[in-house]
Amino acid sequence: MDRSLMEGDPHRILEGMMIAAYATGASKGYFYIRAEYPLAIKRIKHAISQAHEYGLLGKNIFDSGFDFDAEVRTGAGAFVCGEETALIASIEGKRGQPSPKPPFPSVQGVWEKPTTVNNVETLANLPTIFLKGAEWFYSMGLDTSRGTKVFALTGDIKNTGLVEVPMGITLRELIYDVGGGMSGDSKFKAVQLGGPSGGCLTIDHLDTPITYETLREKGAMMGSGGVIVMNDTNCMVNVAKFFLEFSMEESCGKCTPCRLGLKHMHKILTDITNGDGKDGDIEMLESLGNSIIETSLCGLGKTAPNPVLSTIRYFRNEYEAHIQHKSCPEKVCKPLMHYTIDKNKCIGCSLCARKCPVECISGSRQDKYTIHQIACVKCGNCLEVCPVQAVSKVSGISSEVLNQDHKPTLADLYH
Repeated sequence: MDRSLMEGDPHRILEGMMIAAYATGASKGYFYIRAEYPLAIKRIKHAISQAHEYGLLGKNIFDSGFDFDAEVRTGAGAFVCGEETALIASIEGKRGQPSPKPPFPSVQGVWEKPTTVNNVETLANLPTIFLKGAEWFYSMGLDTSRGTKVFALTGDIKNTGLVEVPMGITLRELIYDVGGGMSGDSKFKAVQLGGPSGGCLTIDHLDTPITYETLREKGAMMGSGGVIVMNDTNCMVNVAKFFLEFSMEESCGKCTPCRLGLKHMHKILTDITNGDGKDGDIEMLESLGNSIIETSLCGLGKTAPNPVLSTIRYFRNEYEAHIQHKSCPEKVCKPLMHYTIDKNKCIGCSLCARKCPVECISGSRQDKYTIHQIACVKCGNCLEVCPVQAVSKVSGISSEVLNQDHKPTLADLYH
């Protein structure tokens, strides 16, 4: 979203920054852009250069007594630098880590001067509001969420990409009217809103209007405007682990709740998806998540548990299936599934055995074929190549594996 704005209309953002600077009495502006966006950096720099040529930047602009200049600072792409104090530290050439507040940036920010930090989408709105008026902008949206919002639609949906819609639009309208509905023959299961730190909502929330207040109430958030639509083949425990892993790796490590708490939550989720989950794990995840939210130093830690807490809130039955029945209902978590061959369907063609990378399938045309579960690496080749659909993927750990006295070793795999 931000990258497309900077690449597609850099002058609009620069004008918005100048309006904000005039309103707050600022004389210097910084565009903080991650180095992975070279085209955005190039075009913002070019816009600044053109503004200088026309006398729109510099000292005493058009004899108005207003001084303002802008420059680009590039970042290394650290997710934590989305937090304003970490961003300010990075602009100053320091390590991108958040600092305690107060003092807030509005009192002491870049170079210890009062600073306002805004997303480029906010700045891009200002010129249009000045042209069309505040009443026009306020006419769109609900409550305190007004105007329009750019979302990045992706996932199991027909129309993916960036879309700009009025605030207050419902999830159903966004997914089915704008996004064209689910791709293929799949059914809607969940939508994750707000980027890696957002929350997952269900089919029961499709008529929820998209506002800051309603999303926060339901356990999600507006965040960066990311909207990931998921169909009914997704395992929500695995989804929660995926997003938490990103936040865990992006943690700067400055505060203990985020640095250690997220790692412990990830360890519990890994155990659950590996079939090692135990009673009390769900409650431990909830307790840890809420503690991390309450005690973390910055917004990364305060929002990172959201994917876990929201999936427990709305898909608790999937967590319970993983822990109590050692099965993944959607057959996604490899350790909690196995492949079997129906001997009544098997024609003894040996394709499955020939395509098995670890040679764990044995049999003959007469005896039919069998998969040795301890050695199976669950690659799925047998399922793909079987011409008569005799191979099936089954949720749950096979009895052969459950009855073994030890975990599979390399010797088991290549026996």
